[in-house]
Amino acid sequence: MDAVERGQSFAITRDGREIGELIPTRRTQRFVSRDAFAAGSRSMPVGDPGDYRADLDAALDPALADPFERA
Repeated sequence: MDAVERGQSFAITRDGREIGELIPTRRTQRFVSRDAFAAGSRSMPVGDPGDYRADLDAALDPALADPFERA
């Protein structure tokens, strides 16, 4: 288990044939460096603010009350 925790994988066999694999669980990365974020952002498509607004209007009920409106 220590080896798996360090990232090593193992084949599980029965009668000499592989039936499974013991692998480390994938850990979600909680921190993204500035460089990694910038690199990922460069490949993102440029969005159109008008299209975004139209998508919001289509998805949300325009009759919803403003929670910050003063009575």
